[in-house]
Amino acid sequence: MLPPESEESFLHRVLEFARLMGWSLRYHTFDSRKSAPGFPDLVLVRAPRVIFAECKTDGAPKELPFAQRLWMHELLRCPGVEFYVFRPRNWLEIERILARRPL
Repeated sequence: MLPPESEESFLHRVLEFARLMGWSLRYHTFDSRKSAPGFPDLVLVRAPRVIFAECKTDGAPKELPFAQRLWMHELLRCPGVEFYVFRPRNWLEIERILARRPL
């Protein structure tokens, strides 16, 4: 049995898959301690889509901390913005989301 994947490793795997799927702009804050509390781990842009994603390990609590929930709720109020919580166990869904092209 393999050890659980670290958040850092998982985040890099998501970024690499996004690059392969043509997400031309990919942003991850290098040092989140200097960012606004709760700001999502990733911002991915492939016009006309914009995705904000929080990356969590499979063992992380299901519920996001308050500051992350606040960002999620406000971003989801913006038309066209997508927000996801990505976990390694949901890799097939992540592939589907990032591979999807707009109509």
